[in-house]
Amino acid sequence: MTPVSSHSPHGQSPLRTVQVLGGGNARSSAHVRSLASGLAARGVRVTVCAPVDADRTYDFSGAGAEHVHVPRSSDPGAVAALRAACADADLVHAHGLHASFRAVLALSGRRTPLVVTWHDRAHAEGARAHLVRLLERRVVKAASVVLGASSTLVDRARATGARDARLAAVALPGVRKSVRLEDPDRPRPKVRAELGATGRPLLMAVGSLDSHRGYDTLLDASRAWRELDPVPLVVIAGEGPLRAELQRRIEDEGLPVRLLGRRDDVTELLAAADLALLSSSWESRSVLAQEALHARVPLVATDVGSMPELVGDAAELVPYGDAEALADTVVRLLGDPERCEELRAKGVRQAATWPSEDETVAQVLSVYDELTQPRPLV
Repeated sequence: MTPVSSHSPHGQSPLRTVQVLGGGNARSSAHVRSLASGLAARGVRVTVCAPVDADRTYDFSGAGAEHVHVPRSSDPGAVAALRAACADADLVHAHGLHASFRAVLALSGRRTPLVVTWHDRAHAEGARAHLVRLLERRVVKAASVVLGASSTLVDRARATGARDARLAAVALPGVRKSVRLEDPDRPRPKVRAELGATGRPLLMAVGSLDSHRGYDTLLDASRAWRELDPVPLVVIAGEGPLRAELQRRIEDEGLPVRLLGRRDDVTELLAAADLALLSSSWESRSVLAQEALHARVPLVATDVGSMPELVGDAAELVPYGDAEALADTVVRLLGDPERCEELRAKGVRQAATWPSEDETVAQVLSVYDELTQPRPLV
């Protein structure tokens, strides 16, 4: 691979980049941490502008970056702090819609190149959906390059008015090596006992308790699983505004579902599961899907967004909102160990095609180099 320059346009000092994060989304924060570490190792000066709690969690300073606290809000004080942090940057790279919009405001009147990465689509309804579209249009028209984590996001950016939108290599940072079912140290018995799943299948979903996650469909499907012997247990790791509503349904209908709340041991929980479930209305590069395939856990997911692109033939895909299809697919897999083993093998092969952290950093650095190199005089 041809080495990429890490010098400024004038070749006198290291390239200085500012990475901008918004609300501390786990996916984008982990990506920025990985990016900061890789860029710093290549001689790039990196400043990460993010809320202080994001730095506590992801330790951007430990990755070789300078951290500047910028609060989540888009009030004048936050924009002013971001503008000051970007004062001598060669390039600014913002992650997510709200971080990108603040970066656009902070760079107003400057010629500093702006790179924007969309990791996912902003979920909004009603009047807020209209606001989101306006923000997206403002951001993509101001950005020098928009990087989309999936083809659907690239298409969306182009349709919104981006002058240059490209598919981004986005690795899943810190993934553990695949945990094989036959490994004696796989923590299945202990974890399953703690969850109340001893002697019964364990089905796992992960994600915020929001409407776009499709948990109403998942609960509908779980009614059918009550007829199985033994009855599978569904556990959902995540927190959100629908918790009370979902819990009420679980209790009123006697559904075999447990809400676990926010967990920091999702990797261990997933390794103990028999199946991973994804019922969302839209997905880009789903973290759960990637972790499930890495961990050799068969995945049942909705056929939406970039899910087919991400998993290929290594998962069972069902239509969004179709509780019967979801229920039938799970029942079929629970009774077909050979199909499950086939999905595990395909999952390992599919995961091997995804970009590594090193490849992700190399692509980003090549974009930076392209945007900061002086153009020859005509």
